[in-house]
Amino acid sequence: MNTRERVSSTRAGWLQTRRALGRVQRGAELTRRKREALVAELFRSARPAVDARQRLVEAGVEATEALVAALSVHGSTGLAPLAWPSREPLVEMRSASVWGIPVSEIVECPSLARTLDARQTAPTLLGLSGSTAALRYERLTELLIEAGPGEQRMQRIGDAVAATTRRLRTLEQRVMPALRRQVAAVRRELDEREREDRVRLRRMLRGRTGPPG
Repeated sequence: MNTRERVSSTRAGWLQTRRALGRVQRGAELTRRKREALVAELFRSARPAVDARQRLVEAGVEATEALVAALSVHGSTGLAPLAWPSREPLVEMRSASVWGIPVSEIVECPSLARTLDARQTAPTLLGLSGSTAALRYERLTELLIEAGPGEQRMQRIGDAVAATTRRLRTLEQRVMPALRRQVAAVRRELDEREREDRVRLRRMLRGRTGPPG
């Protein structure tokens, strides 16, 4: 029911507005419960996401330190062969849902750390610093892939919490008060009409029972 519509000042209009107010109140209660459930889910998702970010920061620092050490020994030209042969990491994903919110989950992610044979580069050319830098960046890439679904989950649940909060605020602060005002206004008008009808009825009765002219 549009709260801006003119409600007829009749008992039927009053009952219709009361029913609309009841539906909105039930909808607001369901929305409130949904928001509470989403907030609880957000907190459950936040801890793993925070831990994943911490691991990423630590792995990023270690990888950067290893790269600086390798560059000091081999230079950028000497490290270029470590990127070959190129490859595409194949990650198997599946769709999931949290309170109707679509999210993704990793089913299988192959290890990205390569053996010396897979690098197709002589160990003597790599050196310890080059091998360490390559391994640490491969591990960093694995952590980035693993953290992706958790970040997506937390972001989408957070967006849903914000949208649900806005919807609840609209119901509680705009729609429900407007409907309550309409119910009260129609009730006042009906009461006023009833009082006027009673006054007219008393006058009619006095006129009928009064002394003959």
